[in-house]
Formats: sequence, C-alpha cells, structure tokens
Amino acid sequence: MPVGTYGTVKTLGSEDLEQLGFELVLSNTYHLSQRPGADLIERLGGLHRFMSWSKPILTDSGGFQVMSLAKSRKITDEGVTFRSHLDGNETFLTPERSIQIQGQFGVDVSMALDECPPFPCTKDGAAEAMRRTHQWAPRNLSVKREGQAVFGIVQGGTHEDLRKESAGTVTNLEFDGFAIGGVSVGEPTDMQYPVVEYTAPLLPAGKPRYLMGVGHPQDIIHAVACGIDMFDCVLPTRMARHHALYTLNGRINAANQEWANHGGPHDPDSVFPQTERYSAAYIRHLFKTDEPLAARLATLHNLAFYARLMREVREAVEGGTWPALVSRYARA
Repeated sequence: MPVGTYGTVKTLGSEDLEQLGFELVLSNTYHLSQRPGADLIERLGGLHRFMSWSKPILTDSGGFQVMSLAKSRKITDEGVTFRSHLDGNETFLTPERSIQIQGQFGVDVSMALDECPPFPCTKDGAAEAMRRTHQWAPRNLSVKREGQAVFGIVQGGTHEDLRKESAGTVTNLEFDGFAIGGVSVGEPTDMQYPVVEYTAPLLPAGKPRYLMGVGHPQDIIHAVACGIDMFDCVLPTRMARHHALYTLNGRINAANQEWANHGGPHDPDSVFPQTERYSAAYIRHLFKTDEPLAARLATLHNLAFYARLMREVREAVEGGTWPALVSRYARA
C-alpha cells in the first residue's frame, strides 16, 4: 500500500496510482481527523470521493501517533488525550471514536486503535502496551458499521512470549484481518526478523495478515516467506524526495555526480513506462535545481519498482519460482 497520510501520496494523483496498478492505499485517521476533519469528509461523500480514488482504502487508527506524539499526549485505559500538532487544542481519542471516525471516512479497512510501544522499550513497558491493546480490542469492534472491515493488531515488542500471548488474545476476536504492529519503529533488522518469523504463523491463515510499516524490498520478501500478505511503508515515497531510487542493484543516490553525464536509465533492468523517457542526467539536474518534478519522477520510479516487486512476489508464490525471485532481489 502506498502511504497517503493526508489523503494523497505526495507528488502523485490518484490517476498515477491507478496507472501504476495499485489496488489499495493507506491514509491516516489522526491526521485527517485534525485537518480537514471527519465531518467535512463525510459531508463531501467520504474519503474515496474526496481524493477521487475508486479502489479500496485502509486507514491507520491513530495508534502510531500514541507513540510518535508522546510529548503531547496522555494515555489511560479509557483512551488517549492529544495536544494537536496543528494548534495545540486537546483531542480525546478512544477505540470507539477511532472506528467511528474511520466509518465517517467510509473506508474499506479500518485498523483497531492500539498502543504501539516505542523502541527501545522495557519488557514491562511492552507488556503494559499489549494489555491496553487487548483491553481496547473488543471496544473497537463494538461500534463498527455494516460493511466496515476492522483489523486487530498484535503487540508485544520483541518478546516471543508476549507476541504469543497477544496473538492468542487478538485472534480470538471477530476481526476481519490481523496485523503485526510495533515493528519498524526503530529496531534493527536482526531484531525485526525474528518477531515476524514467530508471530506470522500464529495468525489465522484464512484471513489477511498485515505487517505494518515494512519495509525495504528484502524485508518484504522475508515477511512473505513467513506468511505475510499485506504491507505499507513510507520508504519508497519518502526516500524518493531525498534523491534515493530503488534498483535491482541496490538503492542509489540520483543526485550524485556519477549520473551527471549518464544519458540512459539508472538501472536498465528497472525501467518503467511512467519515467522511461527521462535520463539519469536529467533527473540529477532536476534535483540539483530543486525542481518539484524531480521528487515526482523519483516517486513514480520507486512506486513502479515496488508495484513490480509485489506482482513478481505473487507470481513466484503461485508459480513455484520463489528461489529465483529471492535471487533477483538479493541486492535490492
């Protein structure tokens, strides 16, 4: 899922995402509820109409902001009190209110409000966040609208026993899908991979399994091998705005001097219809002159790369060619 926090994937329109072949995008409940507001979006026909996107939308619950806005929030078993990052006004978010806001948006998949522990975090801290996530889980389900899918979230930090306990509790509820939360929050890869390896098989095979906030191409390939189905990450779009392009030979800096006289593509094996007419030298020139087109072309390239990755992942799973796919993306 490309990340469109404010109802837009930065530098792109919905028609771009359609042409790239994406079927699902992610937006953020907290940020959209702050501006322009859930009431306005509902009044204008819902988030699909608001952003002119006819395919499915998944919204994050605001749970990540429970962690990221730690200096301006207070959390209790009842809910979270925020100070708005826009004007400092106080906002009280409960599990029920989060799901109701997502219902106002009219999105297809709503994420349950959870508490995402930061990294590093003590085991006691991870256990407390998990306890509160479990307490909130049925409250999220209690207010879902007809046709509103709600996914539950497994927490537990990097601790196998907590993850096992959390998976057992959350999957016992009638969620429409299940997510592994609390990864990609700053922990090194060698700590992230074991969490995915021992948690993914604990989630029901007959419902979607979603790894939140991941990730690099090789992280995705590893997680798919563990049984994960769905991903979102800001990396392809955020890195694009900072000159970084994904290729089969690794991530490159499109503003580097080495591309100044390069009249062809950065990677002949990663050429996409949306950007093939533009040379590496031209894209470097755009970045060096701070032209907005640079970020747009880099974003189109990176999302095309990720769209191809996910298509080839599906083909490899279905066709039994997984080892060849792993080899193809070994340096990506």
